Amino acid sequence: MKIIYRYFVQPQIDTATKTIFGYELLMKQLTPDGWRLPESFSAIDPQIIADLLVDTTKVLSLKVRYCSVNVSREQLMTTSIANAIIKSQEQLYPTKLVVELTEDDGPQKYTMAELLPQLKRFIDQGMELSLDDVGTGDNYFKDVQELLPLASEIKFALQNFNRDFKDPHILQKLHFWHAISAEYNLRLVLEGIEDQADNRLSKKLGIRLKQGYYFSKPQLLKLPQDTCLS
Repeated sequence: MKIIYRYFVQPQIDTATKTIFGYELLMKQLTPDGWRLPESFSAIDPQIIADLLVDTTKVLSLKVRYCSVNVSREQLMTTSIANAIIKSQEQLYPTKLVVELTEDDGPQKYTMAELLPQLKRFIDQGMELSLDDVGTGDNYFKDVQELLPLASEIKFALQNFNRDFKDPHILQKLHFWHAISAEYNLRLVLEGIEDQADNRLSKKLGIRLKQGYYFSKPQLLKLPQDTCLS
């Protein structure tokens, strides 16, 4: 079976205005069991990712302000992918491409001193930086503190916790990052809103920018040649 990768799109909702303010691109692989997340993003040929990103953004005509794409540190430092990200921003203009920096690491580790010039290059090209999955994994405050002045957005993912949203541990973390977003003047996007109860509680907490199955599951974004994909 030929390996096929495509991006799915999931809307990001401003619940205060009940409008879509952005879309996130999520890469999936077509398998005999249907579309699934790739087992290892670092194992995918960088040129395949670069070409797919360019082809995808070429067909997007988004009437939103932001289009987000996940980028690992390894991909960030890969020339072909970095150039594709810049080309994608050119194609999407005036929509801003938001580079969601994930904590996924490839075989090579990069220092903050190595990452910062590349991120500044993207920002100089009109893009924005989002810090994904703050508060979990390697994205605790001390790990991302140097990146916060460059960022425009942080994302807090409820699905990273095997606990109910009402759990005090989650609420404490969310309160902390909500305060950080205010201090650094960042958008805070709450991911993993699954039902009306999640949406109601997040509203009580003063969070307006959200993403999750409660609003919409990711939908396949077909390319012109995809007449047989579903």
